[in-house]
Amino acid sequence: MPATITAIINQKGGTGKTCTCASLGIGLAREGKNVLLVDIDPQSSLTISLGYDKPDDLPVTVATLMMKVMNGEAIAQGEGILHHREVVDLLPSCIELSGVEAAVVNALSRENILKQILTPLRKQYDHILIDCSPSLSMLNLNALSAADNVIIPVQPQYLSAKGLVDLLNTIKKVKRQINPKLRTEGIVMTMMDNRTNFTKEINALIRDTYGKHIHIFSTEIPLSIRAAEASAAGVSIHSYDPRGKVAEAYRNLTKEVLNREKQRQKAKSPCL
Repeated sequence: MPATITAIINQKGGTGKTCTCASLGIGLAREGKNVLLVDIDPQSSLTISLGYDKPDDLPVTVATLMMKVMNGEAIAQGEGILHHREVVDLLPSCIELSGVEAAVVNALSRENILKQILTPLRKQYDHILIDCSPSLSMLNLNALSAADNVIIPVQPQYLSAKGLVDLLNTIKKVKRQINPKLRTEGIVMTMMDNRTNFTKEINALIRDTYGKHIHIFSTEIPLSIRAAEASAAGVSIHSYDPRGKVAEAYRNLTKEVLNREKQRQKAKSPCL
C-alpha cells in the first residue's frame, strides 16, 4: 500500500508539534514501519532536533526540491533524503525555504508543489509525516494538499484552544476546495501538567468542545524538560530517555495511531 501522509500542524508555536512529529515517526519506525519525516518549517526545527544542527549548510533540502518542481526540473530518486540513525529518513529544511515560499505564491498549481515531491515517494514508505510551520502559510497549505491525515498537537492553554477554530476552518476549506480526501485524524494533548487545575480545565474544555466532532487521542503527552533536552541532543525522546514518561506516552500514541489505521483498513476490506 502507498504511504499514509500525515501533516502535524498547529498555527500556534510551542505546542510540541516538532517533538510529536519526530517521536511519532520514530515510534512508527520502531514498530517496523518505513518512515519519512519532512520538515517544511523554514526555522528547521525538526531538522535541527534530529542532529543536523547546521541545516543551511546541507546541499539539498526541501527548498531545493520545491524550486526544481517550479522550474520543471527532474528530481533524482532519493535526492535530498537523509538517513537518520534512529531508522527514519528525513527530508530536511533550511532558511532558504522562506524565500521559496514567496516564489510559491506566484507559481502554477501553487498548492500542489509539495505533493509533486511526495507522491513518487509514497511507494517507498509506509508513513510520511510532515512537520509544518507555526502559521497558516502557503507552505502549510501545500502540506494539507498533500496529506491524507491531519494530527493537531494542542497545548492546554487558552490561546492554543482558541486558535483551533481558525485551523479547523482552514482544514475544512482545503478539504472542500483542494483535497477532498483530507481527514482530521485527531487532536493530541501535549505538555500536560495535571498537577494544575488550569491544565485540567482547559483539557476538559477542549474535549467537551471538540470531542463530539473530532477524535481526541486518549494518550496525553506530559510536560517534561526531557523532551527539550532530547532535541538539544539531536535524538528522539525514545533514545534520550527511553524509560521516561514522555517516551512511554509517545509509544502509546504510536499504538493508537496504528490501531486506528488498522480499523480503517479492516472497514475497507471486502467481506470474505
